[in-house]
Amino acid sequence: MELLHPRCAGLDVHRDSVVACVRLAHAGGADQHVETFGTTTTALERLSAWLAGHGVTHAAMEATGVYWKPVWAVLAEGVDLVLANAAHVKNVPGRKTDVNDAMWLADLLAHGLIRASFVPPMAVQALRDLTRTRKQLVREKAGHVQRIDKLLQAANIKLGSVLSNIMGESGRAILDALADGETNPEALAGRVHTRVRASHGEFVEALRGRMAPHQCLLLRLHLAQADAIDTAIAEIDNEVGERLEPFRQAVARLNTIPGVSEVAASVIVAEIGFDMDRFPTAAHLVSWAGLCPKNDESAGKRRSTKLRKGAPWLKTLLVQAAWAATRRKASYLRALFHRIATRRGQRKAIMAVAAAILTAIYWMLKRGQPYRELGPDHFDKTNRARLAARLAKKLDELGFDVAIAERVAA
Repeated sequence: MELLHPRCAGLDVHRDSVVACVRLAHAGGADQHVETFGTTTTALERLSAWLAGHGVTHAAMEATGVYWKPVWAVLAEGVDLVLANAAHVKNVPGRKTDVNDAMWLADLLAHGLIRASFVPPMAVQALRDLTRTRKQLVREKAGHVQRIDKLLQAANIKLGSVLSNIMGESGRAILDALADGETNPEALAGRVHTRVRASHGEFVEALRGRMAPHQCLLLRLHLAQADAIDTAIAEIDNEVGERLEPFRQAVARLNTIPGVSEVAASVIVAEIGFDMDRFPTAAHLVSWAGLCPKNDESAGKRRSTKLRKGAPWLKTLLVQAAWAATRRKASYLRALFHRIATRRGQRKAIMAVAAAILTAIYWMLKRGQPYRELGPDHFDKTNRARLAARLAKKLDELGFDVAIAERVAA
């Protein structure tokens, strides 16, 4: 087997320790040196010096939670690092020890048998941390809103039945009054300022409940938590905006894709970065995101067409953007959804739309071009013969004789 890296290392990373195996190839075979280091910054710097002392040029480690990140940050300047998917580098069953794992990684790396995972630059990783934390905060706020609604239902206050958003302008005014101890339904209904479908009488009946003192306390606490989360989200948005300022033009182009909002565009670039040269083709990016079916075939039969496991943060966002894009009238993505949904169902159709959005993003970032709308009649234009045959078949079913002949251009 061809030897690609004669001086390499395998790192088995844990929370409190790193088992390192240096593999030094020579004419008669290879020597292996194994040592265990801690994960403090001082210990990792000692590991870096130990690798440099052996002349190591390449090192491989598994993606173990977040434990690999500080190791990567310290060693990245000294050697070429490869991050391996743990599922792709499993050792022989029955040989599971930390030393064996490190030696196995070193052997695989030496012969070029490890497929490197995508690791974005540090600036993009910082954006990832910010955008992912923002999504977690949004989920936490949604949890507090649900608890507020549950609290109101327990007090027999049907605010959610007359307002679609209980945290909107009118809803928040009513909630603040309830938290301060206001119980008069007429006074509460008078705090509605925006246009709503429910009448004043319906509001009065919906707000005729009984809030106990402890429920008022809980309501104040939930509102305070929601306000604190809003403040944190605003700080994250400001930080993300500053970090994206050098790439504002690229983010603005992504925002022109149907279904992709400004927040969604910032999350997308935080997940995939701006350098598309890391992905040989758009299909590689779609596969990395987990938006294509996996290969599972045996004896000529396809056993499964489930989606591949991919980037969960990116996949979830693209599916949400795809659903938003299907509501854009007279658009290519809407036509693509309905074309596939009639044959394969909505679930496969929405995944195809998400993959189409990601494919467009790939070429827009790679070529620096704006989004080009193909139009709702794109498939009819590209498949003229198939469309003509389908219409002729329909006319035949209606009892007409049809002969198809393409018109000669004048």
